[in-house]
Amino acid sequence: MKILNVVGARPNFMKMAPIIEKMKKHPGINSILVHTGQHYDENMSKQFFDELNLPKPDIYLGVGSASHAQQTARIMVEFEKILLKEKPDLTLVVGDVNSTIACALVSVKLEVPVAHVEAGLRSFDRGMPEEINRILTDAISDYLFITEESARVNLIKEGVSAQKIFFVGNVMIDTLLKHKKQANDSQILKRLNVEANDFALLTLHRPSNVDNRKALENILEAMFEIQKHIKIICPLHPRTKKRIDELALLDRFELLKRGNCCFIEPQGYLDFLKLMSEARVVLTDSGGIQEETTVLGVPCITLRENTERPVTVSEGTNVIVGTSKAKITAAVLAAVNKNNLSMKKAPEKWDGRAAQRIVEILNKNFLQIGK
Repeated sequence: MKILNVVGARPNFMKMAPIIEKMKKHPGINSILVHTGQHYDENMSKQFFDELNLPKPDIYLGVGSASHAQQTARIMVEFEKILLKEKPDLTLVVGDVNSTIACALVSVKLEVPVAHVEAGLRSFDRGMPEEINRILTDAISDYLFITEESARVNLIKEGVSAQKIFFVGNVMIDTLLKHKKQANDSQILKRLNVEANDFALLTLHRPSNVDNRKALENILEAMFEIQKHIKIICPLHPRTKKRIDELALLDRFELLKRGNCCFIEPQGYLDFLKLMSEARVVLTDSGGIQEETTVLGVPCITLRENTERPVTVSEGTNVIVGTSKAKITAAVLAAVNKNNLSMKKAPEKWDGRAAQRIVEILNKNFLQIGK
């Protein structure tokens, strides 16, 4: 069975790594790794590949950055050439980036079955580009691998056949659990001169936050209040840095830098995992970080009006606060002042064996249909 495994951006790397590892243990699977180059930061990409022990991509498309339409179109054009040459039995895509929908769509048009890992997640906010990618990819996929039961409910409501849906768990957590011990050896806290459980960690990159002046202004104002109580460490996303300048918020940013806020470059997987594990509280607009903090038992304050990962709220440590200065500040201070967080049970099947389940299902189904 020849499978094209597609990655395009950093979150995909963490999801794909355990799947590739399990596929390589199956002699009947020919696993080919395709990197679209949607995320084109060579140094950061290489660091993630090295730390996660991902093999060098067999095929690199190098599409780079562009508008949603241009980037998706470039991926489709280049990936079609790969499909016609390789003639795979299956295309496997992960997550919800432009590479996900682009490669799924080309595959289906050429009658190549598609497996979507992390299917069925819904924020019910179509203003998020990722939401459109998720809905469309799920509608055309043959195998839908879900991380939580809410995803099954969403897919069934959308008319997806129950026979296509497989509850396997969360491959992001496979990667976290595998690397947690290694991340413990990171010297990032020492380099930043901070103590464990004595800082807040902030990540900010979503367009609805950083492209919107009012939202970004509110978040920066909240940081002014929070840094009076606890040090803030913020790996600064290139998009966020650019928007702070473009939206005339540089003066406020500089004031934060002179205060109790430490802005650093984006970190590799192991250093960032160490920061997450040792933070008193994490503030984020990322989806994956909501899941990771849930398993780590670290309070998470999500700077969005919604989440496509509701299990992180119902069973995890996640609180949704939006971009209100007052709500952000209140939620963070409540977490900071609660010294003993009662550890909640990890969601069902977030146990480090999701990738194994995926590969077993694909192998079983492939043998059954007699290809």
